[in-house]
Amino acid sequence: MYACETCPRYFNSWYACRQHMNDTGHWGVRYECETCDDQFLTQWETCTQMFHTEGAAEQHMQAKSHYKNYCHPCNRRFDTENNLKMHLNSKIHRGQEIFCPFCNAAFTTATGVAHHLETGSCKRATGLNRETIYKFVRSRDTQGVITRKLLEWNEDDNIQYKANSRAYNGAYWECYLCHREFNSLTALNQHLNSPVHKQKLYHCPNAKCRKQFVTIAALFNHLESESCAFVRFEKHNTILPLRKLIAGFKSDVCSYGPEIYQSIWRNLATRLLH
Repeated sequence: MYACETCPRYFNSWYACRQHMNDTGHWGVRYECETCDDQFLTQWETCTQMFHTEGAAEQHMQAKSHYKNYCHPCNRRFDTENNLKMHLNSKIHRGQEIFCPFCNAAFTTATGVAHHLETGSCKRATGLNRETIYKFVRSRDTQGVITRKLLEWNEDDNIQYKANSRAYNGAYWECYLCHREFNSLTALNQHLNSPVHKQKLYHCPNAKCRKQFVTIAALFNHLESESCAFVRFEKHNTILPLRKLIAGFKSDVCSYGPEIYQSIWRNLATRLLH
């Protein structure tokens, strides 16, 4: 069985699982490798000491904690730094400390709760989706810290699309926009109604990055992954305007963490549904 990286669904094949995550944007957070250029005799070593046997080297690395990518609490080592980062940022270590303010569902990352709300998956917030969240955030983000200044906003962006028999090319169901092929009409319709072909509403607050995103969940994923180093290196300085915007627009937020994402959903709960 293959598990979706975001929702609790399981699939009999990796192909079906991958197609589901592609169609719904359910891929988990990915982290770029930041390994230095230093070279060692093996991927586990962090010193240049030589040993005659593998057992002696293993004993030394265990005694000195010289495994390069090693989780001490779990007593596990990983092939790459990237894999170790993914493990440390999983629910095994981080738990599920970010909650949906409407249904109280628990998530490991801000990306998870953002996706939960933007896709209308919360049964206690049926009026909340990608469009309503964007309208609210845009109305508060007057300086364009994370929202794009669009020349026009398509109000029909939340319309549900449904393909017909003409989308079948004789072998697969084909998307007429990107020409991607699917095994079923249902899968094609899921693709058409996903954010894939919708407007990019947000951008990274890092002036050196400015990568654009279709959903706020994708933006949070980008920030949480530290792929452009904005949060890690600038969280005490240029993160301030973003913190004021997202963290419930409260100037007294003094630390960066899950609270910055948690507060925006509390704010949405009190402002959008009343």
